[in-house]
Amino acid sequence: MPFRIRPDRDFTKQFHKAACGQLRHAMKTLKERPDGTHEAIHAFRKNLKRVRSLLRLVSREIPETRTKENARLRDVGASLSAIRDATALAETVGYLKDNARDPEEAEALQRVTDRLRFRRDAMADTQGGLDATLADAIGELAKSAEALDQTSFPHDHEKNARMLARGWRDTARKAREAIDECREGTSAEAFHTLRKKTQDYRAYHDLLRAIWPAAMRARYDAASELIDLLGHIHDLDVLCALVEAEPHHFSNADDLAHLLDAIIFRQQQDRQAALDMAEDIFSDDPKTEACRVETLWIAAGCG
Repeated sequence: MPFRIRPDRDFTKQFHKAACGQLRHAMKTLKERPDGTHEAIHAFRKNLKRVRSLLRLVSREIPETRTKENARLRDVGASLSAIRDATALAETVGYLKDNARDPEEAEALQRVTDRLRFRRDAMADTQGGLDATLADAIGELAKSAEALDQTSFPHDHEKNARMLARGWRDTARKAREAIDECREGTSAEAFHTLRKKTQDYRAYHDLLRAIWPAAMRARYDAASELIDLLGHIHDLDVLCALVEAEPHHFSNADDLAHLLDAIIFRQQQDRQAALDMAEDIFSDDPKTEACRVETLWIAAGCG
C-alpha cells in the first residue's frame, strides 16, 4: 500500500493516513494471514518498521508520543520475533546454498537448510500460544493506531519542512557514523545500526517521494539493495550465534565445517560490498542534504 506524505496537503491528515494505514494493514494481515502465518508475521513487521521510521522522522514535534508508540511497536514486533528469526535463519542458509562455491558445499548447505526448516516448523507447532500472541499484537496495534490518530502537527508549512529536514539530517548523520565504525572493525552491532538507519533512509525516500519523484525513487531502490545485503550480514551473525547456542542442530561435522566456511567467506564479501555501497548512498553531507529536502518540500507545497 502507498506510504506517502504529500507536501501540498494538510500534514496532520497525511501523517494519520500514512501511519494508521500501515497499522491497519498490519492488523488485517495478522487476522487473515492470506499467505500463511510465517508470511503474515514477515509482512506485519515491515509495516511496523515503516511506522517507526515515520515516528523518528517527526520525533522533534511529538517527542512523548514518539517515545511511547515506538516502544509499543518495538515490543509488539519482539513478541513475534522468535518465529520470524527461525524463518530468516533457514532462508539465510538457503542464501548461502544459492551462492555455494561447489556442489559438495551446496549439498551440505541444503541439508542444514532442511534441519533449520524443521526447527522453524517445530517452534511454530510447540508455540501453543501463538494465536493468543497474534491476538494480543492486533490489540496493541489498534491502541497505537488510536493514539497516532489523535496526533496533530502545526498548520505551518515551513515549520513542518524544518522538522522533516532535522529528522532527515539526524538519520543521515547516524548512518555516516555507523559506516565509520564499520570501517574501524567488524562489529556486528555497527553493521546492524547501519541497516536500521538505511531502513529509515529508504522509508523517508518513500514518504517524501512527491518532492522529487525520479531522484527519490532511484535512491529508494539503491537503499533497498543495501538493506538486503545488510540483512544477509545480520542474519549470518545470528546464524553464528545459533551454532554456538544450539549445536545439536549441526551434529554432522562435515556439514558444520561447510557451513562455517561459507559463513566466513560470505561475511567478508558482503561486508566489503555493503560498505562500498553505503559510501555511495550516504556520500552527501547530511546537513546539505537536509537543507535540500527542506527547500524541495517548501517549493512543492507552494505550487
